[in-house]
Amino acid sequence: MADIISPLPGVFYRKPGPDKVPYAVEGERIEVGQTVGVVEIMKQFSEIRSSVAGILEAFNIEDSGTVNPGDVIATVSEG
Repeated sequence: MADIISPLPGVFYRKPGPDKVPYAVEGERIEVGQTVGVVEIMKQFSEIRSSVAGILEAFNIEDSGTVNPGDVIATVSEG
């Protein structure tokens, strides 16, 4: 298992917009470098990318939830 960690504080979004499809869905395979969400701070959006390939097991932060640096955003089972 590997964790995807927030590098900065802000609000975490799983989708690029309210009526858009999520970047990644629990249970799906994700690849290295794949965007799983974005963190918004002061109207600037930073993509959160996976550093491992595997199955996205769970998001630990709700969509539109607040994150701090070091918070675990999601867990991936490698492989």
